[in-house]
Amino acid sequence: MVRFPIDPSDRKPIGNTGETVSAIGLGTWAIRDYKKALDVYVYALTHGIDNIDTAEMYDSGRAEEFVGEIIKRVGRENVFITTKMLPDHLVSKERVLKAARASLERLGLEYVDLYLIHWPNPSISIEKQVSNFEIVYLEGLARYIGVSNFDLEELEQAIHATKKAEIVVNQVHYSVLNKSVEKELLPYCIKQGITIQAYTPLEKGKVAEIPILREIGEKYGKTPIQVALNYLISRPRVVAIPKTEDSEHLEEILGSMGWRLEENDIEALEEI
Repeated sequence: MVRFPIDPSDRKPIGNTGETVSAIGLGTWAIRDYKKALDVYVYALTHGIDNIDTAEMYDSGRAEEFVGEIIKRVGRENVFITTKMLPDHLVSKERVLKAARASLERLGLEYVDLYLIHWPNPSISIEKQVSNFEIVYLEGLARYIGVSNFDLEELEQAIHATKKAEIVVNQVHYSVLNKSVEKELLPYCIKQGITIQAYTPLEKGKVAEIPILREIGEKYGKTPIQVALNYLISRPRVVAIPKTEDSEHLEEILGSMGWRLEENDIEALEEI
């Protein structure tokens, strides 16, 4: 029996907001050729993907500028934008606001849809840093807030630290080769109505080399990469955010939606 109910939908909820996004999004970490990537991302946003993840840390803000260029091409209303704040800023509300406004300027936006703490700041309590970070929601600079790289205990503390906003997302490393979140964090998030955004879902291409993924893929006429992504989005509340600058790879990524692995194949992948 599979560990989690299979979610057949290619639309995933964002927390308990009532809003949904495509089960596959696109990340913007380590883009090498922005000019080439621009056309690929614009194509993605007109062919079934509607959410993009970025961060102020990515290429020292250049990735946020890149997302701003995409928005000009596809229209603000057609893309759900997530960005992330470095933990150094979380020491005060003033620092948080300054950093947020700098990110928004790079993005060319008045607000983002979702703002995440990139990882916990170990120098101050979770309660304090989340309380400071909530100002981006209170000031209308973000429609929703969440966290990234928070373990279960840190996530629980974060949930109880907000006054008016809810923690709607935890973005974590999750793939068919790295399933540590399935033990405690994913069950908790499913129960609490928190969305998991899975980064590095393809392990920089390593999933393509796994024989069982190839074997299962042949059964469905799919590639190992499509199987690896489908495994993730078969989980309730999980959005996968791979990255690509290649149009053929994008088509492959798009082909991970619109179908689902059968239970016995998911069980086999759970054992990797």
